[in-house]
Amino acid sequence: MSPQPVSVRRVHVVGIGAGDPRHLTLQAVDALREVDVFLVADKEADGSRDARGLLEARTAVLAAHLPPGSYQVVRVPDPPRGDGERRDPAGRAAYLEGVRAWHRARTQRYAEVLDGLDPGLVVGFLVWGDPAFYDSTIRVVDAVAERVRVPLDVRVVPGISAFQALAAAQGTVLHEVGEPVHVTTGRRLVQEWRAARAGGVELGRVVVMLDGGLACRELVGEAPDLTIWWGACLGLPQQELRSGRLADVVDEIARVRARIRAEHGWVMDVYALG
Repeated sequence: MSPQPVSVRRVHVVGIGAGDPRHLTLQAVDALREVDVFLVADKEADGSRDARGLLEARTAVLAAHLPPGSYQVVRVPDPPRGDGERRDPAGRAAYLEGVRAWHRARTQRYAEVLDGLDPGLVVGFLVWGDPAFYDSTIRVVDAVAERVRVPLDVRVVPGISAFQALAAAQGTVLHEVGEPVHVTTGRRLVQEWRAARAGGVELGRVVVMLDGGLACRELVGEAPDLTIWWGACLGLPQQELRSGRLADVVDEIARVRARIRAEHGWVMDVYALG
């Protein structure tokens, strides 16, 4: 596409599902076809083990839906997260400030790249799962809009979330009839679980995201009979699924998770407890 003189730059924030290129909706594919330049966070400079594999997964999604040469991928060095990444539940203030600092640095780098692009070029951001769940791309792009020279017309396209893909792969429903479902992170799981039990609050099934350390292992002693539904790399050839009594399967899940990461360089997983 040839850039045209414009007063507003269009930006697409596109949910791309859990990894399978077939997870993209028709709306998402239409949005991708409008994009001239995709900005992707390059975590290799931060020494992330997952960086190369995740970048390859993103480019595979693009290659599945777009003709070669119709778009450009710009890798933007991602700033380190610093102390905030240590996700200590007791240090929530430090964690949040670390994330805010990371977002500010990301915002600055994206703004610099956008200001260097022709104003007529449409820009895209690819978001794992759905942009509304445990992802800050929308927040960062909103902050970028306050810094760049050309105003942004930001359009968000929903995607299949990891927990939707998990439920489908496991053939289960994420809640009982008329009951709640609680979505949280590994950093907060144990604290929220214990607080709910102490207060007599029914969480329903609990969906856990962003849990690199399998925090659910801390619940084995007090709730060994919980059922866990776990999935990794959902929709991809290396997909793995496990389910069963938490105390019986959690060690196997840890081994499988470690094997996937060792073999492929990255792993994304999600699980539900009930």
